[in-house]
Amino acid sequence: MEPYSLEKFIFGVVVWIALLTSPCISLAPCNFPAIFNFGDSNSDTGAISAVFSPAPPPNGETYFQAPAGRFSDGRLIIDFIAESLGLPLLNAYLDAVGSNFSHGANFATAGSTIRPQNTSRSQSGASPISLDFQSVEFSSFRTRSQIFRKKGGVFAELLPKEEYFSSALYTFDIGQNDLVYGYKLNFTTEQVKAYVPDVLDQYSKVIKDVYALRGRAFWIHNTGPAGCLPYVLELFPILAAQVDKHGCSAPVNQVAQFFNQRLKELVGQLRKELPLAAITYVDVYTLKYTLITQAKELGFEHPFVACCGHGGKYNFNNSRRCGAKITVGGKEILIANSCKNPSVRVSWDGIHFTEAANHWIFQQIMNGSFSDPPVPLNRACNKLDIN
Repeated sequence: MEPYSLEKFIFGVVVWIALLTSPCISLAPCNFPAIFNFGDSNSDTGAISAVFSPAPPPNGETYFQAPAGRFSDGRLIIDFIAESLGLPLLNAYLDAVGSNFSHGANFATAGSTIRPQNTSRSQSGASPISLDFQSVEFSSFRTRSQIFRKKGGVFAELLPKEEYFSSALYTFDIGQNDLVYGYKLNFTTEQVKAYVPDVLDQYSKVIKDVYALRGRAFWIHNTGPAGCLPYVLELFPILAAQVDKHGCSAPVNQVAQFFNQRLKELVGQLRKELPLAAITYVDVYTLKYTLITQAKELGFEHPFVACCGHGGKYNFNNSRRCGAKITVGGKEILIANSCKNPSVRVSWDGIHFTEAANHWIFQQIMNGSFSDPPVPLNRACNKLDIN
């Protein structure tokens, strides 16, 4: 069974055309003064680089011309979201140097999970800053930012106004690591599925906590097809019968789809429990799967091969990731460099997407054609009655 295809993508475009005359378009545009983001490396703009180890060159080469705390050659989806709303790119909350939080903050941290892990970062790669910690950081930031802002001067310039918190956009992109780390612990697909309800219970709690702090507009991405990512294909070998017709790991993608189905149900329940919230569920899975499996038709190439990496079928080596160097004769040599043209590649480093791929995905989600309800990004503050 192939639930996600180019046909479904085309259907999404048709839906967008229909939206042009729908009630959603008649909704008033939102004036989001700030964004507060929660997530993992798909939207980390500098947290893990500030706290643990900086993302090395050639990360950032396409847009920033230098490493910028992102695991990509350039901008992430969250960057395009900010730009489209006329806001500055988000600084990581944990990055103390040169940050400006006047229009929001980014609490996402590479390696983060929804559910706290019982392993160390050195053992599994999981960040100790799970979603519940990000929620605590946000709560502390909300309180302390106003205490310091009242002092005036530079604090008033670098911290958000009190009223921004109730009119900001709250974005979430997290869950992939919760699923993949199960496979790292040698769990079966059914065992990973079994703990998804607990993961989503904790996700729900965080959203409710943010709501209690006057968060009202939520933009929630589902999780992508991790079974199509080079690092998953390299690290978790499967039987030939478990490979789908495009080359992805069917079991891992089944888990992602299971998670997404339950997440969508959770969002529906939260709409009932949080009457003042406008919650938009965004189907990035379909878009990422379409981009990877129909890359050639969409102007991309080699979707299963990392642009930046070192050796092997997928140009991914877990011990020599993008930017890795070796020392020869006392001299450091970069052995995991980028490809010649990242603009036509999907996978940047085997785990994350290129700027070009991120931009393509953003262009499809901004108009609401892959959202539930089908509300454009710039109208996501509007609450719709959904049966």
